[in-house]
Amino acid sequence: MAVITITSENFETEVIQSDKPVIIDFWADWCGPCKRLSPAVDELAEQTPTIKFGKVNVDEQQDLASRFQIMSIPTLISFLNGNVHKTSVGLVPKNAILDLVK
Repeated sequence: MAVITITSENFETEVIQSDKPVIIDFWADWCGPCKRLSPAVDELAEQTPTIKFGKVNVDEQQDLASRFQIMSIPTLISFLNGNVHKTSVGLVPKNAILDLVK
């Protein structure tokens, strides 16, 4: 499944009401570590149909970044049953991304 662009408009439907675990990557165009993390998120989205992956551009979606108190990027947040489950800040290896839903 492709990565979904998460916005304030679709957050409720795509994340809170999701019947699958969701991992969201909070990122920005200017962020070097974000650019290095992005391919791993994209690969996992294609390889792991049991998990929904989304991305939030913090510059374009400042309300979501504020809502989840994003102070550093990249930040990954996993949601289970519509609730925040785990958070990871900084560049992490691909296998650590999946640990966010365990």
